[in-house]
Amino acid sequence: MTNKQRNISPSVMKEDKTLDLALRPQTFSDYVGQEKIKKNIKIIISAAKKRKEPCIEHLLFYGGSGLGKTTLSYLVAKEMGAGIRTIAGPSIKKAGDLAAILTNLKEGDVLFIDELHRMNKICEEMIYPAMEEFKLHLIIGDGPMARTMDLKIPKFTLIGATTRLALLSSPMRSRFGATFRIDIYKKEEIEEIITKSAAFLGVSIHKKAVDIIASRSRFNPRVANRLLKRVRDFSDVEGNGSITVDDANKALAFLDIDEMGLESGDKKVLETLEEKFSGGPVGLQSLAVASLEEKETILDIYEPYLVQIGFVKRTPRGRVITDKARNYLKK
Repeated sequence: MTNKQRNISPSVMKEDKTLDLALRPQTFSDYVGQEKIKKNIKIIISAAKKRKEPCIEHLLFYGGSGLGKTTLSYLVAKEMGAGIRTIAGPSIKKAGDLAAILTNLKEGDVLFIDELHRMNKICEEMIYPAMEEFKLHLIIGDGPMARTMDLKIPKFTLIGATTRLALLSSPMRSRFGATFRIDIYKKEEIEEIITKSAAFLGVSIHKKAVDIIASRSRFNPRVANRLLKRVRDFSDVEGNGSITVDDANKALAFLDIDEMGLESGDKKVLETLEEKFSGGPVGLQSLAVASLEEKETILDIYEPYLVQIGFVKRTPRGRVITDKARNYLKK
């Protein structure tokens, strides 16, 4: 996927990362949406505090990219008054990596592992006793001289996040005390997020412009904030710094994002499905090759939204385009 397709250019990536951190809610009251999850987490934390326990049960968050799994993890740590260590699952490659991470935690800390399903399987098995007994079972030496040693580690809370729950092994899933699905946001929730983010950025925005950005955000907070920043840039250069309806429409048209929130990559997948495979069914590998996209990009970026809006159906035989999508392509 190109930077243009993702609405990211090298000149703005560093600023975007800083702003993304700044726009992240600092309290549960600032966090928009996911009300049931927030209520459950507050009860879990309050109960642990009442029992004077140093940490809570391990938590697992799953859902699409950009829906707030990392933000929720930071809020859990803050609500607990604990430190948090963040690491990506793929970066834990050896048992020694995991041992170094766990032994450097402090009592009550939160360990947040993003993309948990991509963690090395040997490390996954090694983390089980750490989660249950707060011990590491180590093997020292080789051959007949090898011996085992149990290393006690501080009590901690593991928060795992994944975009693909099905790829987590059953033993891993069963070791979490609570599992939460992060749902797609409602339009009014996205509008509230955009309004709050605009206020934080110190930019005035017309109510109808908020509606336009929200409608094209895929109802995803990360995408909504990214579009707001690009529309703000356009308004600063082409407008008067206050985001109007005209600014929003022109900026999103310049970014090649239509009224449905579809980008060039989405349209390419739909056109490939219709023109090269007569609407399907077609397997993911064939669709990826024909559209010159990576399988993971289609699976994680394009397909969830196309399925959500009823443009693509997943069947046992493969992906199938819908009549709704065909009518869209004819416009």
